[in-house]
Amino acid sequence: MKTECKSEGIQFQNLKKREVIGKFNGGTITSDGGGILLREVEKTTGIIRDFASCFTDYRDKKRTEHTVEQMVSQRIYGLCCGYDDLNDHDSLRCDPLFAVLCGKEDPTGSDRKRKEDRGKPLAGKSTLNRMELTPATADEKSRYKKIVFYSEKADDLLIDIFIRSHPVPPERIIIDADATDDPLHGNQEGRFFHGYYKCYCYLPLYFFCGDHLLCARLRSSGIDASEGTTEETERIVRRIRQSWPDIKITLRGDSGFCRDKIMLWCENNGVDYVLGLAKNERLKALLSEGMNEAQTIYEETAEPSKVYRDFYYQTLKSWDKERRVIGKAEYLRKGENPRFVVTTFPDIEAKELYEELYCQRGEMENRIKEQQAELFADRTSTSEMRANQLRLYFSSFAYVLMSSLRRTGLKGTQMEKAQCGTVRKKLLKIGAQVNVTVRKVWLSFSEAYPYIEIFLRIYHNLTGRSEPVPA
Repeated sequence: MKTECKSEGIQFQNLKKREVIGKFNGGTITSDGGGILLREVEKTTGIIRDFASCFTDYRDKKRTEHTVEQMVSQRIYGLCCGYDDLNDHDSLRCDPLFAVLCGKEDPTGSDRKRKEDRGKPLAGKSTLNRMELTPATADEKSRYKKIVFYSEKADDLLIDIFIRSHPVPPERIIIDADATDDPLHGNQEGRFFHGYYKCYCYLPLYFFCGDHLLCARLRSSGIDASEGTTEETERIVRRIRQSWPDIKITLRGDSGFCRDKIMLWCENNGVDYVLGLAKNERLKALLSEGMNEAQTIYEETAEPSKVYRDFYYQTLKSWDKERRVIGKAEYLRKGENPRFVVTTFPDIEAKELYEELYCQRGEMENRIKEQQAELFADRTSTSEMRANQLRLYFSSFAYVLMSSLRRTGLKGTQMEKAQCGTVRKKLLKIGAQVNVTVRKVWLSFSEAYPYIEIFLRIYHNLTGRSEPVPA
């Protein structure tokens, strides 16, 4: 049914004697005006440009209206602004602000070749979908899908971006490894039922250094959580040491990564580790004296108590040598809560190693939650594993871009530690009127925007400019 609300207006409830009327006649308005800040981040970092170089485009240039870099930009900026579905891009393709972000020379789309495409400067969902589904074997002779993605280049790029972000090499870094579930609701390639998570899912493997993403590897869940960790660690460490040969590196992970193969590789390659160790009866027996002491303290104070013990331990079969283990004997209201970690560090005091080094790995879990819950890393709904891995890369580089905005633009503001979802809600999702003239693109933001001062501070941090621009 055709509606007349665009011209006639929508009648809302009155404000006392005043009528409240709404019309869809405000001109060209975007709801993502703050996304222009991400374009400033891209200008200084080249994150999207470099990611686009991980693709090879075999399309006929004479028939091509959207470059790979523009399409990659469209996907990444879309994720940053909260658009997880390709269907969203059939509307976003008409947004002149997104066209500006993606570097379209004519943000209005009036230069499109086909009449039906005019006014739509960006690619639609079908064009973007073909890019995601291009097989690795495609070439210029392929019929439709001709944009080939090379994951090895993207893997190296994540580490290169991390290295570039440090003007001075750090003395030591800690690399966190963790796996998480990515629930599946279809018959995707590689799906497997995971007993712990009680669902069909993928089991992606992540590596972070602080808030820097170093690796995001999509895997079937029918494997051990640590599968591939040694190979990924070797690749990451080798790449980092090419630039920083004297760097000291520590690998940190929970008990799912306490595997002899991983520990042996670290020991043989000068990498320290602090890994959780699953409790068993032998370990609990070695900690029994400490646990009795913790229980005594609890009974005297009625407060949770912790006592640390330091000893050497070797498994009966899986380890080929003794290793240093820190045991935490904790007694709570509900009873005993023993915890263990194994480490290569010989001299760090037990309490300091556990509380100040090992426990900090929990921060990595927040970074994974950001990427999955707020940047849609779990939007792996295509039928092919390769395409789903590419979607994970899109989410990963969206995270890297947002993290760069947080690290450089938000520095010194009240939002410098805000998560991606908060940054999006308060800084990116800003209504703005877009007016494209021959010489300028005008963005008119609301005078009532509550974070004007923070926005201007971020602009100054990103550009170094604070003076007003002449009209």
